[in-house]
This record gives sequence, structure tokens and C-alpha cells, in this order.
Amino acid sequence: MTQDQLRRPVARRADPLLRNGHVLTVGSLVTSALGAGYWALATRWYGDATVGRTYAAVSAMMLLSGLGQLGLANVLVRFLPQPGADRRALVRAGYAAAFGATLVASLGFVALVPLLAPGLGFLYEPATGCCFVATTVAYALFALQDGALTGLRRPGLVVAKNSCFALAKIGFVAALAVALPTIGILLSWTLALLLTLAGVDGFLFARMLPRRPAPAGTTRSTARSIARYAGADYLGTLCWLAATTLPPIIVLESAGPAESAYFSLAWVVANTLYLISLNMGASLLVEAAGESAGLASHCRRVLLHTGALLALAIAVLVVGAPLVLRVFGPDYARNGSTLLQLLALSALPHLVVTTALSACRVLGRMRVVVAIQAGLATAVLTLTTVLLPVLGVLGAGVAWLGAQTGAALALVAARRVWLPTTLGRSA
Repeated sequence: MTQDQLRRPVARRADPLLRNGHVLTVGSLVTSALGAGYWALATRWYGDATVGRTYAAVSAMMLLSGLGQLGLANVLVRFLPQPGADRRALVRAGYAAAFGATLVASLGFVALVPLLAPGLGFLYEPATGCCFVATTVAYALFALQDGALTGLRRPGLVVAKNSCFALAKIGFVAALAVALPTIGILLSWTLALLLTLAGVDGFLFARMLPRRPAPAGTTRSTARSIARYAGADYLGTLCWLAATTLPPIIVLESAGPAESAYFSLAWVVANTLYLISLNMGASLLVEAAGESAGLASHCRRVLLHTGALLALAIAVLVVGAPLVLRVFGPDYARNGSTLLQLLALSALPHLVVTTALSACRVLGRMRVVVAIQAGLATAVLTLTTVLLPVLGVLGAGVAWLGAQTGAALALVAARRVWLPTTLGRSA
């Protein structure tokens, strides 16, 4: 080696925390853009009332699939990176549990639709109900796939998988518009999910999950720790699901299908910003799962780096809200622009909330995880119910912004609960 080579600095490897978070975020932005395009096309080919009812049904599907997942997607992200884990057995057990629980939950919901959500009465028809149940179960397994691939540090496959799903969904919703104008939107989800699941699972189990037994002495202790973690995390997940999936149903029942459509499409666009924080939180959890010594540094980088990205994105979306919603039609731009601006502003405090949740999962402070998510869900649902009759659909946006801001301020004030002391002092 020459003297010049000795003097040349060694190139640093890209920070896996930010790199994996960026890959997941770019993928989420791509799939969110495709998702927005999907709903824009749906508003052209299907009536506003059909779009509003179907989006509420999709929200119910996401709620039920989240219930049926039993919090196992987060379990896979948390425990698959650990050395010595029996990864194949862990993923298979997660799939089996999620399949059974989601099937029971979705069947029960469809049977009780007339009592629980009369606005979704079209699900009580046999063909539509079967389609809804199949979609819900498939979506639960789809989410577990994301958790498995993220825990295996393969964010690129997460991006490819979700992009293929989004493109397939667009193709199916177009093909079904004429033949099935009532059920076509929901059925497009079903077919796209089943197609993507089959392809990805074939690769996942054949190439990425080797057939080998767990190392001796690790299986029992790992099972106990996983059970404790999963139980607490599931309670928090239920609260988060309630906060994110019940508002569209509340809007549908309180304000009608047209207002539900305006709220739902604004939510689809704003959700792009929330995914940035969620993806960075997932990357933080994967990188700190093996050891928590670098957690303070990881949290600081996530907050500063992602906060700067979000501030720029929020500014663009707040200014351009009318233009963005015009893609769905002039009625959406006229009735949803202010709502979209409120939802976009909530993405910045949401970053604090998601970072705190990831830090607590690494530290094993699962009671704090449950408390944060329970408080947030209570605030969102209470404020939505109170403000909808007063402010109309804007009340749901004010409720979400107020709840996220209140949670973030409380977490900043109590940062020693979820951040190591070193970061607390530097902050």
C-alpha cells in the first residue's frame, strides 16, 4: 500500500439507520402517490357515495386486520434482527395466529354490521361480505410480511412489494369499474392482495428463512420475552388502530357518505407525511434492537433529520393543498383543502410521538407505549365526536391536530421517561 493510500481517508459506510429509513420512506412515498392516483381514478369511475362508503369499509378492514394481527408485525421487527432467533418458526407462528384471529374478527363484524355500522349495510350482502372477509385476512398477512422483511433488513423488498400491490390494485379497479360498479373498489383490493401475497411468500420462505432449528437454550427464554412484549404492544396497537381507522366511520355515520369521501381523500394525502415518521421509527427499532447503548444518538438523528424533511414537506402541502386535491375533482378541493392543511400540520408532532414509541419499545418500557397510544386514541375519538356537530368535517382535522400536539408536548415535558439521560441533557 502506498503512502498516498495510507493518507486517504476510508469511506464511511452509509448510516444504516438513516439509509433503511430513507428506503422505506421513498417506497412509502411511491406507494402513497400510487394510492392517491388509485382513489383519483376511483372518483372518476365510481360515484362519490360509493367511494365514501367503500373507503369507510376499507377503514373497517384495516381496523379488523390490525386487531387480528395481534401486534405481531411489531414483534417481527423487534425480534427478527436478534442473533439466535428461529426466524422461520417465528414468522410461521405469526402468520398462523394472525390468520385465525383476523378470520374470526372479520366474520363477527360482518354478522353484526346492521348493529355496529348501518352505513356499511352493503357488506351484509353475501358476495360483498365474503369479499370483505377475504380482503381483511389478506391485509393482515400483508402487514406481517412488511414486518418480516423490515426485521430481516430488506427494506428494498418492502418497497418493491408495496409498489407491485399498488399497481395491481389500479389495474383491477379499472377493469372492474363497468362490470361491478358497487363492489369493484373493494374487490380490487382483494385480488391485488392475494396476488402479491403469493409471490412474496414464495420468495420469503424459500430464500430468506432457512430451515434450521433454533440454537439450544434460546427458544424458551425468547418465547417468554416475545409473549410479554407482544401482549403489551398489542394493547397499544389496538389504541392506535382506533385512532386512525374509526374517524372515517364516525364521519360516515355522523355527516354522510359525501363528507366521508372528502375526509377520506384528505386523509389519504396527509397519510404520506405520517409514513415518513413511522418508517424512520421502524428503522430506529431495527438498528437499536440488538443493543440500546446507541439509542440516544439514534433518537437525536431521527428527530433532527426527519424533522427537517417533514417541515419542508408540510410547508409544500399546506400551500398546495387545493391543487393537490383538485386531482380528485373540484368538489374535493373546495371541501377538503382546509382539512388537508390541518392534517398536514399534525405530522410534525406525530414525529415526536412515533420516536418516543420506538424508543420505549427498544427499552422495554411497554407500559409507556400503551399509555401514549391510549391517551392519543382517547383524545382523537373524543374530540372528533364533540367537534363534528360543531365544525362539520373540519372537526375531525382539528381533533387529530389537537390530539397529536397535546401528546407531543406531554412527551417533550416528560422526555426522561422515554429517552436516555444523555439525550435528555443534550436536548
